[in-house]
Parts: sequence; C-alpha cells; structure tokens
Amino acid sequence: MDELVYAGVGNGAGAGGGDGFFRVAAATPRIRVADVEGNADAIIATVRAAAERGVSALALPELCLTGYTCADLFLDRTLLRSCERELSRILAETAELPVFFTVGVPVAHGSALYNCAAACCAGRLIGLTAKAYLPNYGEFYERRWFTPAPLRGGSFVRFAGGMVPLGSGLVYRCTDPGMGAVAIGVEVCEDLWVADPPSVAMALEQDATVIMNASASDEVIGKTAYRHSLVSQQSARLFCAYLYADAGEGESTTDLVFAGENLVAENGSILARTPLFSCDMAVADVDLDRLVAERRRSTTWQRPLFSRGGTQEVGFSFAGAPEERAEATVVLRSALEADRVFPQAPFVPEDRGDLAERCEEILNLQAHGLATRLAHTSTRHAVIGLSGGLDSTLALLVTVRAFDLLSLPRKGITAVSMPGFGTTVRTKTNAQTLAEALGCDFREISIHAAVEQHFADIGHDSAKTDVTYENSQARERTQILMDLANQQGGFVIGTGDLSELALGWATYNGDHMSMYAVNASVPKTLVRHLVRYAAGVFGGQIEETLLDILDTPVSPELLPPTGDGQIAQKTEDLVGPYELHDYFLYYLLRFGFMPGKIFRMACRSFAGSYDRETILSWLRVFYRRFFAQQFKRSCLPDGPKVGSVTLSPRGDWRMPSDASARVWLAEIDDLS
Repeated sequence: MDELVYAGVGNGAGAGGGDGFFRVAAATPRIRVADVEGNADAIIATVRAAAERGVSALALPELCLTGYTCADLFLDRTLLRSCERELSRILAETAELPVFFTVGVPVAHGSALYNCAAACCAGRLIGLTAKAYLPNYGEFYERRWFTPAPLRGGSFVRFAGGMVPLGSGLVYRCTDPGMGAVAIGVEVCEDLWVADPPSVAMALEQDATVIMNASASDEVIGKTAYRHSLVSQQSARLFCAYLYADAGEGESTTDLVFAGENLVAENGSILARTPLFSCDMAVADVDLDRLVAERRRSTTWQRPLFSRGGTQEVGFSFAGAPEERAEATVVLRSALEADRVFPQAPFVPEDRGDLAERCEEILNLQAHGLATRLAHTSTRHAVIGLSGGLDSTLALLVTVRAFDLLSLPRKGITAVSMPGFGTTVRTKTNAQTLAEALGCDFREISIHAAVEQHFADIGHDSAKTDVTYENSQARERTQILMDLANQQGGFVIGTGDLSELALGWATYNGDHMSMYAVNASVPKTLVRHLVRYAAGVFGGQIEETLLDILDTPVSPELLPPTGDGQIAQKTEDLVGPYELHDYFLYYLLRFGFMPGKIFRMACRSFAGSYDRETILSWLRVFYRRFFAQQFKRSCLPDGPKVGSVTLSPRGDWRMPSDASARVWLAEIDDLS
C-alpha cells in the first residue's frame, strides 16, 4: 500500500488509530522434535518476523517448543526443565517487542503434567492456558502423558521465573488505555472440536474478541475443508476473530503428517490462510469495532444465567510490567493503515458467480413477497407508474415474476407512463417498449393539463420551477395510480429504493406512497445489477431495452429537458453519487461505525475516484439528509426485506423523526 495516497486524510487517526483494526497472525515455526533450544530459536525468529510485519497478536502451534510428537519423552525431566529454561530465554529475547504470543509447552505442576499454551507479551509470562479436552482415540494418546486442565478456576504456578495462573478459560485483556476491546482467549487444538468449546465461555462470560487456537492436527484427506468450516463457523457463532495455528514441518512422520495450515477468520469469513506444507504466516487486520457492534445488536448475545465458573480474566500490557512502562504502545490501527480491502459496493458481491446467484435470490424474494400479498388480498391486478427509469423497471420485472408465480395473466399488470414537464422521448419510449414486450397492459396518461390546473387552483406560477413545481407532478402521478388501482380492484406497486429512502429523495405522499413497495430494501447500486442480470435472462428486445435504461442518467424528470431533449435534472448532481451514499448507509446501519471511520474507509475504497474533499462533502450531505428525512421513513408502506440493511419502521430501523444530527455533523466538521 502506498501510504502517500492517503496522506493527510485522517484526523488523529495516525499510527494509533481509533478505528479498531488489530493486526493478528497465526504461524508455524520449523522445528525439530525434542530440540528445545533450536525450537526456541525458531520461535524467537517467528515472533520477530511477526513484529516486523506489525503484528500485535500471534498464535503458534501446540507444543511447538518440544514438538507435538515427543510421545513418552514428555515424561522426561530433562526435557521439561529445558522447556522452562528456554521459555525464560524466549521472554528475555522478545521483551522489546509489543507482541502478544503463545508458546506451546508442557508444564509440570505437582503430580500432573499439562499441555499448555504459554501466553507471553513484552518479556512477561502472563498465564498458562491448559488444554481441557485430551483426545485418546484413533491416532491420539494424549492421556498417556497429560492431565486435563483443572475443572474450576485453575491455580497459580511458578514457571519460567513468574507466578502465573494455570487453567482453561483464561482471557487475557489489555489494560492499556483505550484497548479494552483487546481481550484474547486461548484454547488448545481439540478444545475447538468438542461440543462445547472453552472459547464459548471465554466470549460470553469474559467478552473475548480474539480467540487463539494452538493446534497440532495431523493432515488427512478431507480434513482441510472441515477445518475451514469449523474455524469460520466458530468465529461467526462467537462474533470473534479466530486464529488457528497448526503444527507443520519438523514434527515426526513416523505415523502422521502435519501440514501447518494457519488460518485467521473473522465473523464467519476466512481473512487469511497459508498453503499446506508451507510453514508460513497468515496475517490479517481484524476489525474489533465490527465484532463488538455485532454483539451489541444481537439481543441473543448474552451471558448465561448460570456461569460455569471456568473463566478468568488476566490483565496484560503491550508495554510490559507496570514498573517498566513508559508510554503504552498503541496497537490499534486506523482504516487508512489497515491491511484490508473495503469493497466500493458493500451491498454487491464481488464474485460474478455469486452476484448472479444473489440477483436471482433477491428477485425471488421480492416476487414471492408481492405474490403472497396479492394472493392474501385476492388481487388480480397491479398498477405501476413506469417512467423508463431503473427503479420502476425493476418493480415491473418483479411484478411480472409475481404474476407468473400465481399463474395470473400479465395483462393484469397496468404499466402507466405519465409524461410531465421533464419527461424525455427516450424514457417514455423505453417504458412503452418494455411493458409491451413483457406482455403487460400499457397506458399513457399525460399529467400536463392536470398539473397546470392545479397550479392555477393554488396560485402557483408555472414558470417558478421550485419544490412545489416538482412535487405537484409526483403527487398527481400517485393520485392517478391510486385511482386506477381502485377502478381495477388492484394494487399500486411502489418503485422507490433503499437509497432514496435513506436520503429522503421522494415526495412525501407522492412516489413515497404505494400499497406494496417491492424495492424498499434494495439499494441503488444493487438495482443496477438486478436489472442487468434480468437483461441477460430475457435476451432479445427486452435485453436491448433494459441495457438502454441502464445507460440512462438517474433522474425524477420533474424539470424541463434541455434544448436538445436530453435529461436536465440528474439526481446524482443534486444529492451526490449513489455509490458513496450506499457505502455510507451500509456501514452506518450495519455496524454503527462513526463518521470518521466511515470517511477513512471510503478514502481507501474510492482512492483514484473521489478526492477527500468530495467524499467529506457528500458524507456531510448524507448525514444531514438521513436525519432530516426520517419522517418519511416513519410511515412507509409494507415491503419485503431482502438484505441485512433495511429502513422499515416496523423492522430493522426505529428512529425518532426529530432526532438531531448535531453530534455526527460535529465529528464530520472535525475531519476537515
């Protein structure tokens, strides 16, 4: 990443950031079985390599200090003493590095031997997470050597020069200022594969946002895909980042082969992985803000009524022991510095194959929603205002699908073109061509005379092209549609989309109103893809018409056209680019991100397309309009939810119409 591209964009975001991006990694050092000193060298080198890449939390494999395949050598006191000595050396030689990392090590305590992941940071041993579930089936014989972690709370042990807690369920929380979201839970290999992994209690009872798994899982056919599913699903279930570090090169191949695949997952998505047999490092910047937001919005994310009592919080600092601290090392990154891709169109799948599947699914959701409403009301007729623009085109395509699902004749769909003062030949022609090609009933009803009479009635000068001039046309069209629907005993199908609802770009009680709004949760950036997909499905003349509609500028056509008959009123010139507004909308509603974070992410996403001043200007417009136009969203007609972001006042978005945007706008002003 070229940092100069983003220079000067942030306000106080700097190296510390306030955007919650936390760089993590999972790695496999090359080891030799029982060569504790050599393995310590490899671990130190791996930690240093991670630090050079800016990693703040590093997971290493199970028993990597000895090798997982030591077998009966685990019971040898020489090996155990060597482990304690070499762990002390690892701590000393990494004391200057602000990296939290685990070292797999056998720990003897009393008459028991535990399979532990030693939690280390800035030269200190913080705790010893002991493996809770010891497999003793198939190729595994761990109970021959190890004891399961203590059931309740664990105990304190002296090891590698420190007195630290030992047990399962330890959660290591950063005590540095502003770092409370950095809470790291650790489990060991099999702990993940059981019915009730320790990480569940770590996340629910101690709010662990990052889970590390120190693993030594041999490779067999089909296991890779299962492991991916297991790790990604656990990260989704716990709304967490999950780091999986696997044993690899150097383990004994007497009976088994270890492939050393390392994974970093976040909330169901695998962000980074290493090739099998590579002994490489998987690095990713996880978004702790996003994870915390997901937990807050999920009302079923709650602590159990009865705690199992097996978790314990342990504090640590990236700057070392309290008496040694100068200034805390800041490890959270801004969006400008995060090694992460923020897609320009978060509502739209990047993969073209996924996009086609998603389009088909959305069209079916819309169509089935409408079909259910039509069947419930025994309605056999639908009325649509067809302008020749994108939104009304999509609404017509959905209505056609719904009628086909109900085996109703398409002639029951009345598509109405209502030319006004701004209607162009291009849009009117496309509307008629499309309706007739789809087999619908097409009608043209001019609103010129009715609106001019209305102007005369209210004493409005028709030469004054103000908001009254525009909205009178929108409301006249709605009156026509409603009355036609009454004549036919039918429904008026709403055409407005999610982006317009967010910005309030609709006439109150005009195009804002309908009897079923099929596009209400579809953003403008996705509308384009749905229409393009439908064009490919239909082919022929319908495809040609749909493609021309896609090439037509977005416009309400309420102002007179230019001298050569072209559209004069272009929506995006007035309210801003929909690709920016959809971007802002997604991250505001889906995760509750602050304006500053959304701004910095947008500067990354749209670098080369929009400069920072343009993005900041439209961000202010977005927030101002979003707050000011809530009154229109408070009385929306019914419509189907098709995605994770919607503005239905009965569903996903409850907001008072008189809420002030002052706090949000003040933060945007501070970004200038």
